[in-house]
Amino acid sequence: MMPKVSVLLLRHGQSEWNAIRRWQGLADSPLTDLGRRQAVAVARVLDRLDRPIGRVWSSPLARAAETGEIIAAALGAGTVAVDDRFREADAGEWQGLTPVEIERAYPGYLEAHRRPPTFESFDSVVARAFEAVWSIVDAHADRDHADRDHDGALVVTTHSGVIRSMVRRLGATDARVPNLGGVWLDVVPAERSVIEASTGVELIDRFDPGGFVRTGVDAPGEDPGDQPDHTHADSGAQG
Repeated sequence: MMPKVSVLLLRHGQSEWNAIRRWQGLADSPLTDLGRRQAVAVARVLDRLDRPIGRVWSSPLARAAETGEIIAAALGAGTVAVDDRFREADAGEWQGLTPVEIERAYPGYLEAHRRPPTFESFDSVVARAFEAVWSIVDAHADRDHADRDHDGALVVTTHSGVIRSMVRRLGATDARVPNLGGVWLDVVPAERSVIEASTGVELIDRFDPGGFVRTGVDAPGEDPGDQPDHTHADSGAQG
């Protein structure tokens, strides 16, 4: 049986728009100083894990790319590889808006987890994200066997909308993702399906490093929409 490849999907550190509660989407909001400190702190956590980190991949958006660069530098994991398919969902006309502004222009949408027409669909996000996971696993398997510096788990610095959409497609309970929180996936190359890209991918565990200020848990842009926010469905809290 072909061995599993462990992949850690991490949400980026706090961005400037996280701090002021603006929906980000594809906007290139940079990290705050706190976001950079969060990235340094999570690198220390990763350095203490039983499983070594072999390579860091990233979304091209600045908040994720800088997070990946900080982690890779701290772990001696080499150059960060970028894959555009790990970018955040396109928020369309909601990009840059606060929840108050969205409610004013689209009354009731947030409460009902509805999205405007130009918001990237759930199916689009999960299709490209899972294909990206397979691409990085294939690259890992095809690397020069002499290149042992890249052995170990793969880390991807990406976005909460991407992570939550993938979790939902895998049939797991959705939950909000704080900055530098994430999920562990096990990917089995031999089980890949050409029909459904999530086949052969299993969610193993949530990743919550702790030990530093949790931010972004209530950021408006982290709910991908289309389905209820299971974490807060019983309490009536909104995304």
